[in-house]
Amino acid sequence: MNTALPQDITDFAAVAAKRLGRLGGPQAALRAETDSAIRDSAREALREVGAFELDVRFRGDDTLAAAVLCQAAGATALPYPLVEELLAIDGARLALVNPDAPRIDHGDLSGSWIAADLDGNRYQPRLTSRTNAKLGPFLVPATLGAPDGTVPAADVNLHLVLGSWRILGAVQQLLQIVTAHVRARIQFGKPLADFQTVRFAVADASVAVRGLHELAKYTLCRPETVPLQIRSADALVLRLKAADTARQVLRTSHQLLGALGFCDESDVSVLDRHTQPLIRLPLGSEALALRLIPDVADGSLETLFS
Repeated sequence: MNTALPQDITDFAAVAAKRLGRLGGPQAALRAETDSAIRDSAREALREVGAFELDVRFRGDDTLAAAVLCQAAGATALPYPLVEELLAIDGARLALVNPDAPRIDHGDLSGSWIAADLDGNRYQPRLTSRTNAKLGPFLVPATLGAPDGTVPAADVNLHLVLGSWRILGAVQQLLQIVTAHVRARIQFGKPLADFQTVRFAVADASVAVRGLHELAKYTLCRPETVPLQIRSADALVLRLKAADTARQVLRTSHQLLGALGFCDESDVSVLDRHTQPLIRLPLGSEALALRLIPDVADGSLETLFS
């Protein structure tokens, strides 16, 4: 089975990765925590590659292009709410939130926002100021009133899927960093990569990342004829897989880089801190798994086994 993306999408992915990479990668994201001009530059870079001309709801090549763009944004820790702006409603960025503890990544940026929970309930968020927390430095707490309408389930699903592609880009970049490190780092007279335990750890991480990539492509390319309830279960499964893979790869990366992996001089630390909102929001892995239980009972959750 050929699961490769079309050549024009692959070419666009290369162009997008090159342009976003010129911003400076994770170290630019680190500087953006104190320099708002970098986030302006990030938006300009997205405009240059045509991000805001994509009709992501069309579910054609534009959606594929948006996915690989999110992948590139994840790899560079792009300090901008790309998914939220791609899915804007009437000019207002769309954020997925947990109504019990609403927080919006990059919610301090100018412009209007719409919040929605995973059930599609729509809210008008009232935003405060950034907390400057180490894990998710751009997170902004919000307060929500009563729901004032709904957001289409297809938008919620696509939000989860595109966010998963952004996580995919981050874990792919982490895998590249840790692979280069174990090959270059000499310990007891030989590279770390020569130790069997290290090889096994990197191999496990590599298999998890490749599996996530294939699942992300499969979920995105599911035909429109598939019932919406199944597509919703697909989106939840992908986000659950993305969050679990991120935790595994981050754990392996920190173990193999040691103390260096917790210093912001290392891209591993910056990627970790800036990816945490996607891993934890709108819900963590356990809550996502619990939401899938009814889908198992009614057959909406498709697996390899009947």
